[in-house]
Amino acid sequence: MSVHQWFIALLLIFALAYSLEPTGFSQQPLDRGSQSRSDGWQILFDGHTLTGWQAMPKKSASDWTVQNGTIVGRGSADRLSYLVWKDKQLRNFELRLRYRLPGRGNSGIEVRSRPDPSGKRPLEGYHADLGHVGIGPHILGAWDFHFAKRSEPPCPRGSRLTIAPDAKLRKTRIPDALSLDDLRPHGWNDVRIVVRGNRLQFFINGKLASEFTDNAREGRLERGAIALQIHDKDMVVEFKDLRLRQFASEMPER
Repeated sequence: MSVHQWFIALLLIFALAYSLEPTGFSQQPLDRGSQSRSDGWQILFDGHTLTGWQAMPKKSASDWTVQNGTIVGRGSADRLSYLVWKDKQLRNFELRLRYRLPGRGNSGIEVRSRPDPSGKRPLEGYHADLGHVGIGPHILGAWDFHFAKRSEPPCPRGSRLTIAPDAKLRKTRIPDALSLDDLRPHGWNDVRIVVRGNRLQFFINGKLASEFTDNAREGRLERGAIALQIHDKDMVVEFKDLRLRQFASEMPER
């Protein structure tokens, strides 16, 4: 057999091995909207398309576009609109992104979310709230609870909330929490959300804004999707540099 024939045979062997590779979700070739890096981070937005994302409700799809390398959400109607990442079973992870509100508005990031069976909202989940500077500590930097059946206690900016197994609440203040001076009005702000077990933390520009621990026996959300939100008609919000890394354990690395 000639050298050329050996080379062709080798290529055919490699092609056959690739075609027989298992096709589970984590083993599928990554699309442009889901690029993995060697450091464990997964890129959720390629800067050009909304590959891997889906609008909810579907009729609000035109509210979400890509412009100049950013995801742009523009409220076209008086309704909640979400852009939902394709992995609906995320449990323990860290999410990082940058956001900008050119004007006034109310937005946020839903985690461990799922369709709301009550119909009260498109999704139920834990909601890291964003808004323009001046909207108030109950929104900007707060955790909001979007539950179908459970009560929804406040966890405003600067708060550390613990929900006991019997649903009793204990709230304390976070020392040196995010303040308005730490924010960049109309500019790009950095968000970091850490989800481990029952504890969820929300950082903006490197400062802890709010956190909670949900130990409730009933109704606790264990896993779900990530979703970006448009809350108001005529508002505009922009997102970029979205990346995710998943944790194998609920315990912090030592």
